[in-house]
Amino acid sequence: MSAAKPIDAAAATDAPMTPATPARSGPNEEDRAPMTFTVRVFIYLVGVHFIAAFLFFLFYVAGAK
Repeated sequence: MSAAKPIDAAAATDAPMTPATPARSGPNEEDRAPMTFTVRVFIYLVGVHFIAAFLFFLFYVAGAK
């Protein structure tokens, strides 16, 4: 009696084992903005909201009379 050999999946199909384009695992360095730019934008956004809130408060106090 001869033992049956397992069939190799790669040999059964003639498809390559590795894809032509590798799957992306996450954002690359070149896809993201520099950290200093991100921090600066965050500070500007917070600062603009504080200025807008202060102006809103001034108009609110001035209109209360």
